[in-house]
Amino acid sequence: QVQLVESGGGLVQPGGSLRLSCAASGSWFSINTMAWYRQAPGKEREWVATITRGGSTNTADSVKGRFTISRDNAKNTVYLQMNSLKPEDTAVYYCNANVLFAGDDQYRTHWGQGTQVTVSS
Repeated sequence: QVQLVESGGGLVQPGGSLRLSCAASGSWFSINTMAWYRQAPGKEREWVATITRGGSTNTADSVKGRFTISRDNAKNTVYLQMNSLKPEDTAVYYCNANVLFAGDDQYRTHWGQGTQVTVSS
C-alpha cells in the first residue's frame, strides 16, 4: 500500500506564500502522475495542478502564474509553491498519486488526508 502525507499548510496573510509538500511512503512498483486538488467550504473539490514523472506540468487557470508544482522522484515527494495568495485560495489542499503496484495491471489513484490553507488578514 501507499500513504500520502501532506504538510506545510497554515494561516497566511493575503499576498503571502506557502509551500506544501506531499510525501509518499510504502511499497509500489511505480508512481506516475501526481497532482494537487483543493476543496473550499461548501464547494466541490477542484483540480489545481498536475505533474508527470518526467516533470511535465499543467496548472489551473485560477492559479497560473502564482502556484508552481514540482516533484522530487528520489524523495517520492510532490510540492506546491503558492505565491501571491488570495483569500479565495482558502481551502483544504489534497495531493494524489497514480500508483502501480507489483503484480497489478493498472495505475490506481490514492489520496492524502489534506492540509488546511487559510488566507486571511
